[in-house]
Order: sequence, then C-alpha cells, then structure tokens
Amino acid sequence: MHTPYNFGDTEENRMVYIRPVKRADLPKDMRDQTAEMPNIFAVHDANGQRLALVADRDLAFALAREHNMAPVSVH
Repeated sequence: MHTPYNFGDTEENRMVYIRPVKRADLPKDMRDQTAEMPNIFAVHDANGQRLALVADRDLAFALAREHNMAPVSVH
C-alpha cells in the first residue's frame, strides 16, 4: 500500500532560524534601505533561504510566530 505523506505539515518544515546580519554583508541597495537600522535580523527557512529582514530580534520572532512558524535563534 502506497500512501503519500504530506511533509508540509510537520513541525520541522515550519521551523525558521533567526540570526543577526551585518549591513556590510547585504547588497548595496539593501544597505541603503537599512541605513537607519542599528541592528538587522534575518529570518531563514530550514534550507537557509532568507525569508525576511527586520529591524530587531523581537520583531523577527513575532513575524515568524504570526505566520505559524517555530523560530529558533542562531548565533
């Protein structure tokens, strides 16, 4: 018997990683847009794809939870 399994509903696939980002590591247009932000945090999926950039860590966690994701801090 072959029953497909929906991996999209697992906790693992809903996990996102929050990490600080250096402005110097961003493309020039993004550095220009974030010039007023003292800190920048990125939200990444389990495959490392950047999903969002936000102004602070708390906002990154709130954004992830608002989208039913499970945020984890990465240093």
